[in-house]
Amino acid sequence: MIRLEHLKKVYPNVTPFSDVNAEINAGDVISVIGPSGTGKSTLLRCINLLERPDGGKIFFGGEEITAPKCNVHKVRQKMGMVFQQFNLFGHLTVIENIMLSPVRLKGETRQSAYENGMKLLRQVGLPDKYLNYPDQLSGGQKQRIAIARTLAMNPDVILLDEPTSALDPTMVGEVQAVIRELARSGKTMMIVTHEMNFARAICNRVFFMDEGGIYEEGTPDEIFGNPKRERTRRFLHRLKVYEFTVKDKTFDFPGTVSGIDAFCHRNMISGKLSNRLQLAFEELLLQILLPLPEVRNVHAAIEYSEESGEICFDARYDGKAMNPGESDNRLSYSILKAEASEIQYAAEESDEYTNRVKIFLR
Repeated sequence: MIRLEHLKKVYPNVTPFSDVNAEINAGDVISVIGPSGTGKSTLLRCINLLERPDGGKIFFGGEEITAPKCNVHKVRQKMGMVFQQFNLFGHLTVIENIMLSPVRLKGETRQSAYENGMKLLRQVGLPDKYLNYPDQLSGGQKQRIAIARTLAMNPDVILLDEPTSALDPTMVGEVQAVIRELARSGKTMMIVTHEMNFARAICNRVFFMDEGGIYEEGTPDEIFGNPKRERTRRFLHRLKVYEFTVKDKTFDFPGTVSGIDAFCHRNMISGKLSNRLQLAFEELLLQILLPLPEVRNVHAAIEYSEESGEICFDARYDGKAMNPGESDNRLSYSILKAEASEIQYAAEESDEYTNRVKIFLR
């Protein structure tokens, strides 16, 4: 139904995405997730041409809609957009908001638009609000009206940009219920959301956006249950990360320690856990790995989970396969074992690193 080829969007000071490629099939319900600033909302606005992409092509129903001679207004009639901020006309009643586009853009009679509008209001659970004005409604009610207004044009695709982000938490459920019903009806939808449980429950595909494009995609079970790539896993598990590389034995030890301390302070990690991390860092790198002549490069990542309060000190290093548990320095490894809740080692098949050890601290 929709095909994106090498899509790019550039602003003066930032490039939200530089190479987006995707196929959206009829009946797909796709959740678009990822960190702030990775171009999720911009991608939706480019798909329905509210924003013009700066590179690449968009095909809709086999037609290139980014072509210069494409009738943009006709394309938008087939793509409904639900915004964060509702965008209802304050001077019109609820039913007038819903009737406006079908009458003006599709040439429907007012009677037909009214009857269909009332049907849609029943569908979203608000038939008694048809003569109310937007300022007489709650945020959740406004968003349900905005969805009904979108459906009034009978679009082929519905794009929803953070449809619950502007709502009071008590009103999120009522809007999500309406969207769930739309998904069950077979509507093709693309939803930008930060509600991970909702995304997992409603969609059949997930796009995780980062590093200038769709960083990883898959089914909900694949993305939420077993993500294959590091940034996806870190985002979903709410991991805060600090990374550094040791290139030789004369690395900047005070600077590295200062960086670790700053990371712990920034993420409000307890002094006790911070001290244990410092000890694990010193024993593994300074006492076990760096004295080995074959170890020249170590890449370390400190991952702190906001959910569990656990730290994983993840170190990859070169040289022959060497499990720290088999090191001649038994004292240092005993200290590591005493501090860690778990230690994992694996020999890696990689061009750069051949070993990986993870030390978990609580």
